[in-house]
Amino acid sequence: MNILIDIGHPGHVHLLRNVAKELEGKGHRIYYSVRDIPVAKRLMEHYGMKPWLDLGGKKDSLLGKALTVAHQDVEILRFVRKNHIGLGLSSGLVLSHVSKLSKMRSFVFDDDDDAVEPLSVKYEHPLSNVVFTPDCIRRKTKHAVYYAGTHELAYLHPHRFTPDPSVLQRAGIQNGERFFIMRFVALKGHHDVGQQGLTMVQKKALVELLKPHGRVIITSERAIEPEFEQYRLPVPPEDIHSLMAYSSMFLGDSQTMTSEAAILGVPALKCNTFAGRLSVPNMLEKRFDLCYAYTPDCFDEMYHRIGQLLSKPQDALRYEWSQKRQRMLNELVDPTAFFLNYIENHEALS
Repeated sequence: MNILIDIGHPGHVHLLRNVAKELEGKGHRIYYSVRDIPVAKRLMEHYGMKPWLDLGGKKDSLLGKALTVAHQDVEILRFVRKNHIGLGLSSGLVLSHVSKLSKMRSFVFDDDDDAVEPLSVKYEHPLSNVVFTPDCIRRKTKHAVYYAGTHELAYLHPHRFTPDPSVLQRAGIQNGERFFIMRFVALKGHHDVGQQGLTMVQKKALVELLKPHGRVIITSERAIEPEFEQYRLPVPPEDIHSLMAYSSMFLGDSQTMTSEAAILGVPALKCNTFAGRLSVPNMLEKRFDLCYAYTPDCFDEMYHRIGQLLSKPQDALRYEWSQKRQRMLNELVDPTAFFLNYIENHEALS
């Protein structure tokens, strides 16, 4: 079968790369489409996810996003018809639209709650054939297929990922050296309208708190501020998960990377206005105690918790989190295996 994988964010590359590789190995022909996102394209090159249909840039305003989606609908519809695509896999709106104008079926991967993504609930879920959903979320759509896991676990499960220790040498980090990773995001998604993350003052306060305890490394979705240039990520994006696995702590305002750090067994603290509102991060925090979320007006509480964690011996903290992580792995599934089993046994590939 001809299968199209649509990429709208660097995280989608990680989510779907193992699915793509295994489906291709079983004889299915895989096609790709992607927006003009340099990091996503770099990751796709790295993992051999090519060639691809380039759908151009993304817009920040809601009107701009709507016009962009309409343009992409047309481009992908032409592509789907030309290449006789039978199944589309994505985490975005467009393939669900195209599936209603073609013979292609659309399987969507969505790990956000309905309450924070009204556009997806209205314009994506009803048009999709399947909406793969972590079972800590409950959806209105009858198309939801639930699994015990998270998006991040699909590529960071031990069955799918082993950290590369050579990343430490490439990053200039000595054996046993304590270091911390920070991530700052742009909050430009349609579901991010009106949301806030860390302020510049808060970012500086965190850097100053961490510096006496080890090296600070910063990765940023937008152009990194001049004040933080000296802390810039010293390895390419494809190395971030290996580097994170060896870090002592993660801090930032990123939803995805907070969950990634937690799943890797690294203490993770997040500060944004989504804190406490999303089922997947809440599961990792409340059920497994792997991460902590704070709203910006509760920054002092976050600052205090970081101080408590820094005061613990590093080996003891790492062991504590490894035990929590193992409990999580015991209770959740390998999502990639779940997706493949469903796709291969579903009528879409019959």
